[in-house]
Amino acid sequence: MIETVLSVYLLLSIIGFILVYVDKRKAIRHDWRIPEKTFFLLGLIGGATGIWAGMFRFHHKTRKTKFVAILLADLIFNVLFLYLL
Repeated sequence: MIETVLSVYLLLSIIGFILVYVDKRKAIRHDWRIPEKTFFLLGLIGGATGIWAGMFRFHHKTRKTKFVAILLADLIFNVLFLYLL
């Protein structure tokens, strides 16, 4: 069971990382953006690690205090969930 949960977390983190890259490219082109709620929800269900890595890899949304704080809370929740599992 733990292998399945970790696989899902890995997949969601990869998706989160890719979405941050896509959103950064869209921001540069002044195109339609991915809503922050999408990042928050994806982070909450397991993709926080990938989103966090993508934020700092692509220098995207790192100055938005609210975004960083909520995503950090998602990351802490994910770590606690995995620890308790």
